[in-house]
Amino acid sequence: MKLPVSWRASATAAVAAATLLTSGSIAGAASKADVEAAAAPDIPVANVKAHLTQLQSIATANGGNRAHGRPGYKASLDYVKAKLDAAGYTTAIQQFTSSGRTGYNLIADWPGGDTNQVVMAGSHLDSVSSGPGINDNGSGSAAVLETALAVSRAGYQPTKHLRFAWWGAEELGLVGSRYYVNNLSSANRAKISGYLNFDMIGSPNPGYFVYDDDPAIEKTFKDYYAGLGVATEIETEGDGRSDHAPFKSAGVPVGGLFTGASRTKTAAQAAKWGGTSGQSFDRCYHSSCDTTSNINDTALNRNSDAVAHAVWELSE
Repeated sequence: MKLPVSWRASATAAVAAATLLTSGSIAGAASKADVEAAAAPDIPVANVKAHLTQLQSIATANGGNRAHGRPGYKASLDYVKAKLDAAGYTTAIQQFTSSGRTGYNLIADWPGGDTNQVVMAGSHLDSVSSGPGINDNGSGSAAVLETALAVSRAGYQPTKHLRFAWWGAEELGLVGSRYYVNNLSSANRAKISGYLNFDMIGSPNPGYFVYDDDPAIEKTFKDYYAGLGVATEIETEGDGRSDHAPFKSAGVPVGGLFTGASRTKTAAQAAKWGGTSGQSFDRCYHSSCDTTSNINDTALNRNSDAVAHAVWELSE
């Protein structure tokens, strides 16, 4: 679904069109500010779902899961890394040990931008051992991956530096993200101007929840959804239980999106969001049925576009 662009982007397009009419060319005519004001591209939900299909296939071929220390996790990481390498990212694998098994974080930096002002977007790539983890958290991982690929396709050159991350061993207690944050120098932590977290954004009976941590990041997401006419609520079910928590504890501004897990959707929530009241947002949470059939396409589409919107908006 193509989403509305901001008036700022429309104004930029109008200026560019006028320049084309008067000069016959817009090459070199747009200022850096014009480029920075460009709206985020629409993220094709089909592309995001294609990544989920690959993660499902990886799980199926590796004992039905993509859990920490299992071959399905490393295969998932290799899949994401190959996509990023081909798109021109500088990637790094960070290794750690948890529960006697080797774990991995994947960090991808987009060349350019002010490295003293880093905008990060991340998600955990591991599943629980009982299932393939397609909503939890293939959904966030795939949306962040496709946003990173959209940055490459657009040749986006924001003022700030962009960094994307896929965390290992979240399901064991935020192990990978905590390892990353704890191994940053205080100077490098201070350079991160914001961390955006996406954990479960395609729940089959979805809600639209926004983290209420950093006010500017929260407003970015709320305003985006207000522009779609979609009501949001403050995220409380998983507050502090996902990979933003180590960043927040270290003083980094954080925010993110969530579509709900094991809690039950109320009648009031069903009235404003649709879906089924009296049922969990995700009845397959941490279960073997968390497969590619456990995804709400509308929620995945809206949230994937919201990921890109926030990355563009906050990195200008």
